[in-house]
Amino acid sequence: QVQLVESGGGLVQAGDSLRLSCAASGRNLDNYGTGWFRQAPGKEREFVAAISWSVGSTYYANSAKGRFTISRDNAKNTVYLQMSSLKPEDTAVYYCAADRFGVGSPVATEYDYWGQGTQVTVSS
Repeated sequence: QVQLVESGGGLVQAGDSLRLSCAASGRNLDNYGTGWFRQAPGKEREFVAAISWSVGSTYYANSAKGRFTISRDNAKNTVYLQMSSLKPEDTAVYYCAADRFGVGSPVATEYDYWGQGTQVTVSS
């Protein structure tokens, strides 16, 4: 079992930056693909970014490309999402997830473990 705890969310203004953290316990994330998803009120959960376990390949949603960066610190068993140039449409609950096959997929159903989420609110 992998337990994931997100942190770092908050209320920021448009154009600001924020770094989300996802701390894992129970297992090392070394062999897991990890991803970030978000869900805004009244909308479906959507993919944001992912990183594979092997070579650390990264994948981004079009909305995140050029503004968000996913990274991981294996020594800390933590995955990060650095977000910059935030927009009001980035407002959502952000979730991290772990995929035991290590792929780092953009498909939510391919993930085995999920955190509880952290709220990000971007004011205009």
